Amino acid sequence: MDYQTSLGFAAPLAVAFAAIGSAMGLGKAVGSAMEAMGRQPEAIAKIQTGMIIGAAFIEALTLYALLAFFLVMGKIGA
Repeated sequence: MDYQTSLGFAAPLAVAFAAIGSAMGLGKAVGSAMEAMGRQPEAIAKIQTGMIIGAAFIEALTLYALLAFFLVMGKIGA
């Protein structure tokens, strides 16, 4: 198997793993935030703000993986 073929298989798998990791992280973050909001309703604003900022960081990591995928795809074609 040559370099381009292995890169063609590995790049989409890497993006898939990044998306799965992001989904698991977001699920855990949102689930924990909802539980915290249920336990302390008076702190909903602070919890929700922290959750949204954390979700944005998690999504940014997924977008970085997608960007890296597009950069690598430029190396595959010949």
